[in-house]
Amino acid sequence: MEFRHLVSFITIAEELHFGRAASRLHLTQPSLSAQLQKLEKSLGVRLVARSSHEVKLTSAGQEFEAQARLIVFQMEKAAQIAKATAEGRSGTLNIGYNMPASRHVLPSALAKMSAVHPDVVVSLWEKRTGPQLAGLADGTLDVALVYGHPRTADFRYRLVLRKIPLVAVVGKGHIWAGRAAVPFAELANQACVIFSRDQCPAMYDSIFGAASDSRISLDVAQTADDPGATAHMVSVKPLVGFASLPRASSGGLGAMGANSVAVKLFDPIPTIDLCAVWRTAEANSAVFSFLDCIDDFDELKRSDRGLVAM
Repeated sequence: MEFRHLVSFITIAEELHFGRAASRLHLTQPSLSAQLQKLEKSLGVRLVARSSHEVKLTSAGQEFEAQARLIVFQMEKAAQIAKATAEGRSGTLNIGYNMPASRHVLPSALAKMSAVHPDVVVSLWEKRTGPQLAGLADGTLDVALVYGHPRTADFRYRLVLRKIPLVAVVGKGHIWAGRAAVPFAELANQACVIFSRDQCPAMYDSIFGAASDSRISLDVAQTADDPGATAHMVSVKPLVGFASLPRASSGGLGAMGANSVAVKLFDPIPTIDLCAVWRTAEANSAVFSFLDCIDDFDELKRSDRGLVAM
């Protein structure tokens, strides 16, 4: 059974006249008759009763017409979906993101994506940089919005937001809690809680790079890979944690009412960049459609320049 034979049969069913059907299909009547015969032979049933006076469908032909129309419709729909997916107008997209991306990138990018490519189904996953890059590698994510850029030929990246400041996070009973900012060198006298480097290499390196520039060593008393856990730890122990300014400004370090505050660091101010990352060998056109929807930012929004209690 060939697809063109189904189309020819449906046209015969609509016209009930071989001459008109052949004309619509740009075929000769003998060619159309031959296609019908091949279809009937492949099915083993007669679909069309034809005499010198009329053309009509048999009972089997009437039932087959409905099914043939469904097949043709599905084939046409499949072709449309395939074309739309190839052009990035349809398909699925799994996006990883962090707090700055949530505040500064996703609102406008998703609005544009929805307006320009409404048939692309987008799923969002909040993760730290390490898990996002692992998701890209194993195919569970298509785009990662992460701190820093990967140093591997397997990924490509685009810088989206530059120099996001990092801040210290302390409990409300900490000696720094009432200060607006502290020199980075004062961390030499504080016990710190920090995450594993594989969770966010760029942030980790920025913190320890600032320590090196300040000619101090950080006293890492505890580790915590979850930002919420960091907020809870510093609220009950005299520890100093670290967070990005957007997370601190949003109060997103812990649960509502967490007993911790953010304090600016300076001399130097540790910073990190936000990048969009995707696979070098990416074949999903929706990825590039999404990347086209991302704006570039030179600095944080004004609402993120100050700090609020958390």
